[in-house]
Amino acid sequence: MKFILGKKIGMTHIFNEKGEQVPVTLVFSDGCVVSQVKNKEKDKYTAVQVAFEKVKEKNVPKPVLGHLKSKKIEGAFRYLREFRVPENEVQNFKEGSVITVDVFKPGDIVKVSGISKGKMFQGGVKRWGFSGRSETHGVKHEHRTIGSVGTQGLGKVLKGKRMPGRTGGVRVTQRNLEVVLVDKENNILGIKGSVPGRKDTLLKIESIDNK
Repeated sequence: MKFILGKKIGMTHIFNEKGEQVPVTLVFSDGCVVSQVKNKEKDKYTAVQVAFEKVKEKNVPKPVLGHLKSKKIEGAFRYLREFRVPENEVQNFKEGSVITVDVFKPGDIVKVSGISKGKMFQGGVKRWGFSGRSETHGVKHEHRTIGSVGTQGLGKVLKGKRMPGRTGGVRVTQRNLEVVLVDKENNILGIKGSVPGRKDTLLKIESIDNK
């Protein structure tokens, strides 16, 4: 199993061997330090915890600093995240080792998780893709309204009704994305297509075994 943490740089495009233009999202990762390896005997499940993005110690909570020092990890890190790992693979990871972008290779299929862009309060047309109302005679200032929301007889709106509200700013996972670029020298990973979030969004990238 392969995984890494990174930050979204933005989108660009490259040309493949056939001369076709391919949209690519660039992700920066200067390496993740394995800060803890969890096993079934002690933690009841198997996982690998990694630390990412070095910062000054004053910017990190003291419990996190204490945890890193107990694992003999040098420096302070802004992010600690866990990746579930199969029991037969967890022994491949050692505390203090570093995971870099070259753990992936072009052609790998991955899933990417991150916080989507926040779009504040939005109507039904943008939030849910409603078509809106017709623009015929007699329809005035109603083109983007959602129409009736009640029910016959009950006289109330049922829970779960798709209505206007806060949009975006939630965790999204996109699957079956292809790695098309691995730049070890500049610590950049290129993923075909778009991924969740705005610039500098923290992303969790994990390999997918489709076999």
